[in-house]
Amino acid sequence: MENNVEEFVKWIRNSDNIVFFGGAGVSTESGIPDFRSVDGLYNQKYKYPPETILSHSFYIRKPEEFFEFYRNKMLFPDAEPSTTHIKLAELEKSGKLKGVITQNIDGLHQKAGSSHVIELHGSVLRNYCERCGKFYGIDAIINSKGVPKCSCGGRIKPDVVLYEEGLYEKNIQEAVRLIKEADVLIVGGTSLGVYPAAGLIDYYNGNKLVLINKSETPYDRRADLLIHDALGNVFSQI
Repeated sequence: MENNVEEFVKWIRNSDNIVFFGGAGVSTESGIPDFRSVDGLYNQKYKYPPETILSHSFYIRKPEEFFEFYRNKMLFPDAEPSTTHIKLAELEKSGKLKGVITQNIDGLHQKAGSSHVIELHGSVLRNYCERCGKFYGIDAIINSKGVPKCSCGGRIKPDVVLYEEGLYEKNIQEAVRLIKEADVLIVGGTSLGVYPAAGLIDYYNGNKLVLINKSETPYDRRADLLIHDALGNVFSQI
């Protein structure tokens, strides 16, 4: 394991075309729970399964219950960037990192200073009126009760991709471009079980695929460098 981390640091040092693809493990170190671990949302008991509550059809049918869950379990306005967030921002500033592709919706990459961030699943920091299109910040959701409403009377919807909704085409195109052109592709903190996001890795053409995750993933055998450890432990050594 130590040798793998040393090799990882060497690859970072010698490359100026790095792309990072990350999941929930990037933000668990900021105190934001993931979905699939033992303590994750999917293993907690609710009236409905979380994946049902966070679906487009549930949002339409039962908006009050959707927003109650969303406020209580999906919003962490006081969270601060983790070591990984900060190191990635530093790598971008140094010209080495060309982009971050994230499955997270917390906005912590930008808070750490990253500027080229592809948010595959949207962001809790952006919300918009379904009637007039006016945009609102996170406070519009936090400070409202029941179903948040716009000044025009329309419903305010979080700009996040719910289950049953498709990813934004422009985000997919930019993610594919970054991955195709990358010299080093770092995949971290994701179980690689959510599609179509996980399938984007198939577009990587290089020979420096780094996979960092605490547990095994379906892509472990394809990694050129495999590190089973917490992201913070690895990135703190850069």
